Amino acid sequence: MVQRLHLVFGGELVNPSSTQFADPTKIDIVGMFPDYQSAYAAWKSAAQRTVDDAHARYFIAHIHRLRDEETPSSPTEELG
Repeated sequence: MVQRLHLVFGGELVNPSSTQFADPTKIDIVGMFPDYQSAYAAWKSAAQRTVDDAHARYFIAHIHRLRDEETPSSPTEELG
C-alpha cells in the first residue's frame, strides 16, 4: 500500500493573486497528514482563521508525489 503524505502550510503572500510568500521565514506549517481528507480539514480550518486577511493563503502539498521515484512526473490532481 502506498503511503500518501500531505503537507498543509501557508502564510502572507506578496500579492493575493500570486503564490509568492512575503516572508518565507514566517510560513505557518500546519502539519503533515496521512490522507487528503484530514489534510483538507486542516487546510479549511487554517484558511477560515485567516478569512479576513486577503494576503493570507494556505496550500496542500502532495508530498507522496515527490517520493515516487518510479514516475518521472506526477499529475497535479488528487489520485483517487
